Amino acid sequence: MSKICTNCVMDTTDSKIEFDDKGVCDHCNTFYNHTLPNWHTDKQGERSLEILVDKIKRTGKGKDFDCIIGMSGGIDSSYLTYIAKEKLGLRPLVFHVDAGWNSQEAVNNIEKLVDCLELDLYTEVIDWEEMKDLQLAFFKSGVPHIDSPQDHSFFATMYKFAEKYGVKYILTGGNLSTECVRNPIEWMYYQSDSVQLHDIHGQFGLKKLVNFPVTNILKHKIYLPYIKGIKVVRPLDSIPYIKQDAIDLLVNKFGWQPYPQKHFESRFTKFYEGYWLPKRFGFDTRKVQYSSLILTGQMTRDEALNKLSKPAYDEEKIEHEFEYIATKLGISVGELQSYMDLPKKTYKDYKSQESIYNLGAKVLKTLGVEVGGKR
Repeated sequence: MSKICTNCVMDTTDSKIEFDDKGVCDHCNTFYNHTLPNWHTDKQGERSLEILVDKIKRTGKGKDFDCIIGMSGGIDSSYLTYIAKEKLGLRPLVFHVDAGWNSQEAVNNIEKLVDCLELDLYTEVIDWEEMKDLQLAFFKSGVPHIDSPQDHSFFATMYKFAEKYGVKYILTGGNLSTECVRNPIEWMYYQSDSVQLHDIHGQFGLKKLVNFPVTNILKHKIYLPYIKGIKVVRPLDSIPYIKQDAIDLLVNKFGWQPYPQKHFESRFTKFYEGYWLPKRFGFDTRKVQYSSLILTGQMTRDEALNKLSKPAYDEEKIEHEFEYIATKLGISVGELQSYMDLPKKTYKDYKSQESIYNLGAKVLKTLGVEVGGKR
């Protein structure tokens, strides 16, 4: 029988969830006991951000730009871009990875911010035939995390660019304000696991990955930061960040277009999180997103439950979306449906570097570097 947290909306669709004697889940208790005491958006956060910005400016002195911002067109990266230029006085290069699935809204949003803020935009286009083959391999593998190829390409391309051009700071829109609860590992396995990516592609792919950018956990957690001195930083964690206020500002100032749900700037991610995960596996990522907003005081539990009572996808448009995904991947609707009906697999059914991720997480927690959610 399913059970839901009495404080947020996480439930037993997360198979590892634990509840205390008051029915409060471990996601909430981790937030209150560990994340919140170590998360500073006050004077302490302001000071740490000032120190960081000063380092970025000094490191980038004399260069065309002093940092890069990976921008998807979504709310977090869009707001970060505005803050970096207008409030922090940085000179970012806006970096966008086109994996073939940009929504028109995302394209418009990126263009509006870049033009209005007078920033340079660098767009890296991923080899579509290789991306398509890799995504189809993940469909055929039966795992939930079919969006891994797209996310992996984003990380790998940005790191590759930073290393090539000697960029020392990568700014990301990752933040605790809207992401303090993490997706359970069984819902979304680590996107940067190159061992799993290669294993799944090796079993189900049809093409060689010649141009597709690949990274791995050891490279971006050890080699790049400690050998090459490339830091990935999250400025939004050091300032008050209220999602709706950020949306209102971007809409009013730039004519930015909101999305129905977080991550829906990508047509594929919209299908994946809005339909594939809840329909095939019963995993609704809105529970994670809404629980984060509940914990940070941006949504009430009743509001979240009301939203969750409705499907994550538009029932009137899903047939069209299904057809769009199939056509884009070069397969029939029937073939795409056959992947929906495959036996369900998990990341554990394929080779992985899970043990390295687990060890790294323990070390980061012990050192106080990682203050996010439990998973």
